[in-house]
Amino acid sequence: MQAPLRRFLLINPNTGIATTQRLEQTLRPRLPEDVRLEACTARFGARYIACEASHAIAAHACLDAWAAHRAQHPAPLDGVLIGCFGDPGLFALREVSGCPVTGLAEASFIQAAALGPFAIVTGGERWRPMLQRLAQGLGYGERLRHVETVEASGAVLQADADFALRCLAEACRRAAVPGVRSIILGGAGLAGYAAALSDASPLPLIDSAHAGLEVVLKRLAPPALQPADGLHARVSGLSPELMAIPAPEGS
Repeated sequence: MQAPLRRFLLINPNTGIATTQRLEQTLRPRLPEDVRLEACTARFGARYIACEASHAIAAHACLDAWAAHRAQHPAPLDGVLIGCFGDPGLFALREVSGCPVTGLAEASFIQAAALGPFAIVTGGERWRPMLQRLAQGLGYGERLRHVETVEASGAVLQADADFALRCLAEACRRAAVPGVRSIILGGAGLAGYAAALSDASPLPLIDSAHAGLEVVLKRLAPPALQPADGLHARVSGLSPELMAIPAPEGS
């Protein structure tokens, strides 16, 4: 008997369709036969998240994208992957969706930490403190030893592969500080580059997109007392799809 199809949702919290397409092209060849990956793109926000403000907006956009997909496809999902190396809306989406959720950053931290202390290479200088704070919040602060950012944003690196590979190869060499055991190549726009950079890197590379898929397919355990779908506060002024998410009586 054929195994039942498992459905996973990939949310690109950026508004750039090219980023969604890159993630799909990178991940679809790696899907098991019993898995269907459905993808959606943020309906508002930054074309490519690159700062605190755009990251904050992306958390809302991620919830909105999930709600819009839920309205069109109400059958339960087996998991959600946030396609951004920054995981906007991670905790909120876990609370509201009722299914396992991870993001490219958390999944990469899980895999890298299993090898020992790790470093990150990513595009966009403003990401350094954001990623340090995220690693700390997820419990990987002591394992993260170095964040090497390049001046070019992830969007620029995504658009020019030759430039990206030259730039990222040098960044990987700088990221190999004493004590580090692996380097995460972080960013939706950098999906698929790790394989091309493996010979140039002095340490093993972790592709954040590959890590995200591998972790979410393993049914990352949701927090204890995971509620069913729903908000736990009444909201106003949001999209019709988000407004349709039920809130408990008396909230």
